[in-house]
Amino acid sequence: MKAMLLAAGRGERMRPLTDSTPKPLLPVAGRPLIAWHLSRLAACGIRDVVINLSWLGEQIAAALGDGTAHGVRIHYSREPWPALETGGGIRQALPLLGDEPFLLVNGDVYTDVDFNSLRLAQGDLAQLVLVPNPAHHLKGDFHLSDGRITADQGERLTYSGIAMVHPLLLAGADPGRFALLPWLVKAREAGRLGGQRHGGLWIDVGTPERLSDLDVRLRHMGT
Repeated sequence: MKAMLLAAGRGERMRPLTDSTPKPLLPVAGRPLIAWHLSRLAACGIRDVVINLSWLGEQIAAALGDGTAHGVRIHYSREPWPALETGGGIRQALPLLGDEPFLLVNGDVYTDVDFNSLRLAQGDLAQLVLVPNPAHHLKGDFHLSDGRITADQGERLTYSGIAMVHPLLLAGADPGRFALLPWLVKAREAGRLGGQRHGGLWIDVGTPERLSDLDVRLRHMGT
């Protein structure tokens, strides 16, 4: 199985830190944020990783190289600026990802989700990992009921930025800049969108304050 790490955004809420450093390279407990993902992917046996690049992307490529130091093989999908958004970025990277389902991970979260726990049910186009709504996103994103993403039934939860995705999710999508959400809604309406709840560690590292909190937490844990 391959994985895609989303790393093309500017990280507006992280400014001014991201004015000169791409968010995935911001240090957390002595390591770049994205390096924590690479270590966990390698530990799960995932070796081929696609990373999309846009804002200050060449800094990421220079820092990570071919991935050997992290136990993976990195392939880069370079985008123009402004970046292609999540949907467009995945669409452009599909030739690198192949025809089989792949793991999708936002580069700006930290989590202990077991990546190997994600499975697509027969006929599904994606399996989303959902988490309890954090204080900064109390309204949530999706309803989850018996392992299915629904329009209005079940617990309202927040999309973690982690999913198993079948390339056919974006079948018919034209190249260019577009969001992923409408395609997830389309899959839900077709009854082809599954989900699972993660009650463990998950942090959206979207602001300098949350970055600092995570740094303190990991140093305290001795991770």
